[in-house]
Amino acid sequence: MSSKKTLRQILDESHECFLVPCVYDCASNHAVEMCGFPVSLLSGGEVSISVNGVIDYGFTNLTDLEWVVSRVASTSSIPLIADIEDGFGGPLAVYRAAKRLAAAGAAAIQLEDSADMEESTTILPRDKYMAKVRAALEALEGTDCLLIARSNADPSDPAQMKEGCERLQEAIDLGKERGMYVLAMMVLVGNIEQATEMAKIVTGPKIFADVRAYKGEDGHYHPAVTMEELTPLGFKMCSSHYTMKAAMEGMLEHGLQNFKNQSVAYSFETAPASGIESFSCSGMFDPQAYLKLENKFTGGDKEYTIVGHQVEDYPQGFVRPDISERL
Repeated sequence: MSSKKTLRQILDESHECFLVPCVYDCASNHAVEMCGFPVSLLSGGEVSISVNGVIDYGFTNLTDLEWVVSRVASTSSIPLIADIEDGFGGPLAVYRAAKRLAAAGAAAIQLEDSADMEESTTILPRDKYMAKVRAALEALEGTDCLLIARSNADPSDPAQMKEGCERLQEAIDLGKERGMYVLAMMVLVGNIEQATEMAKIVTGPKIFADVRAYKGEDGHYHPAVTMEELTPLGFKMCSSHYTMKAAMEGMLEHGLQNFKNQSVAYSFETAPASGIESFSCSGMFDPQAYLKLENKFTGGDKEYTIVGHQVEDYPQGFVRPDISERL
């Protein structure tokens, strides 16, 4: 579906780098929406775990990804970026993948320059990667879907860092020649010093990948970089992973307690974010809004229940996307 704002509109209107959480399904994306994030990024690794139950090791194919993108994008009020890894093959495969994912609703596709999961920092020769970039740009021309050129070059290797940056800037320039907006990402750049070096060569719009945190002397974790540090370097977005870990941690915490007690009481009383005292998360998905829309067509006054049981109201303090943005 078309979100209220395209990714390009959001980037043009934003004057500061902002955090973009990685998601893996409709529920994780909705949680990101509820918290107010303006953009989400579909993680290839977490899609592999959630859809196929296996680690990110080249098991996910285009059919898997297209299926997930279509469902998340069609139920989201915010733009969704899709990680297509190496594009599933050569330039023709990239062309096909880009066309299909743009049609499925992706707001941007992220294309990396490595084609081997076992040697993910062994980057393709520049001419082979640029052929893929040209194929992606051709496929995306005339759509609202942007290209994110991603390099897996190792910033600890000066020669590889230089090569990775130069090819990313070349991708940005190829986009400009077509009147298209291309962003650059160097996935192994992990601190402000490396980001500063990257910005000396890649002068176009950039994404800081997978921001991490370090443990300080106070025993607490602190962000490796801040949005304030990244903004003057030309970074528009900063991707982050937390949704799947947060979901697993919550399920494990509740599971351990419920298994120990052979009771679901813990899950009823443990609701630190939503305040919904129940075993169900249905209320978080605003079911009454669906019935309100249906009643508009039928003239009825039907309410949503689960087999006759009342469903909790949508929790307060969260963004509540209009139902028309989720159907």
